[in-house]
Amino acid sequence: MNINIGDALTPFIIESVSPESMKDWAVFLADPNPIHLDPEVVKAKGLGDRVINQGPTNVAYIINMLHNSFPGGTIEELDSRFLDNVYGGDRIETFGNVTDVKQVDNNTRISCEIGLRVDGRGDVISGTATVVVSN
Repeated sequence: MNINIGDALTPFIIESVSPESMKDWAVFLADPNPIHLDPEVVKAKGLGDRVINQGPTNVAYIINMLHNSFPGGTIEELDSRFLDNVYGGDRIETFGNVTDVKQVDNNTRISCEIGLRVDGRGDVISGTATVVVSN
């Protein structure tokens, strides 16, 4: 695997975040917060008019990008900062680039800047990740 500083990661794209899948994620995450399930609650809280995707689900999109970009790799570190919400119906795209590559024993340790953006609104998550790939 030839990895260089500056290489872009392969984006993971969801054309339309599904409000229906938020119901499933609410069960998986044991997170019954009504902002994920009921647009009327979102409106009442002044947060918009669409249900809000769960934060761990948004991070999972980034994890998918890392696994797709480095097959067989292990995510050693992941640090993310939430900047805004993802709403039902949003088109999202992960992004990232390699910031450092180090050979350690029989492994390649790859540091990356990572993030998630929503079409028309910009970045909603920013952060860093380190992935270790066996040579």
